[in-house]
Amino acid sequence: MNPTRHAQHCDDLTEALAAFRSSCSVLHRWGGELAGRLGGGARLLVAGNGGSAAQAQHLTAELVGRYREDRPPFSALALHADTSSTTAIANDYGVQEVFARQTCAHGRPGDVLMLLSTSGASANLLSAAAEARRIGMTVWALTGPAPNPLEAACDEALCVAAPASATVQELHLVAVHMLCEAFDQVCEERASVSRRPSPSPSPVAVERGAL
Repeated sequence: MNPTRHAQHCDDLTEALAAFRSSCSVLHRWGGELAGRLGGGARLLVAGNGGSAAQAQHLTAELVGRYREDRPPFSALALHADTSSTTAIANDYGVQEVFARQTCAHGRPGDVLMLLSTSGASANLLSAAAEARRIGMTVWALTGPAPNPLEAACDEALCVAAPASATVQELHLVAVHMLCEAFDQVCEERASVSRRPSPSPSPVAVERGAL
């Protein structure tokens, strides 16, 4: 056995994580914007294939449930999780339409569609991105190395510079958690403001109002 070879996975992750740190500001901004939109009644739609589908569902679970501290639930849907709709659409319209048709059904102007793909080239995600932009949704993506077609099809993309799909997916999970942390931070800040008592009018103001 070669210990160095078995540690290569960790070495690849460490190297990619160092480059990934520059993405922190993007995730913080996304989390804040998402908190504002979902807090105002918008919803998040998320989609991915294979391992990326699992990551997508992880994100929606954190938002509908909770990430760390208790807070109200927010509307977030993982499109692949509705297996009956997904298989029916694939059977009747083709696999390329499984996410686009659901985006058309559930998406509204002002909503956010987040797409996860290690390759950045999945046809069904590209179709969903086009449909979302037609509707007036904002489209974000987590992908593998740039450039890639999905990056070009979205409003904004965070592209992980790592050659292995496994490493990309691992950093996508980091991105999901950082996004949720920023989301919760903004939610807590807004809740703190709403809990503050309204300032009492000064005696002078009360007296002037009585005159």
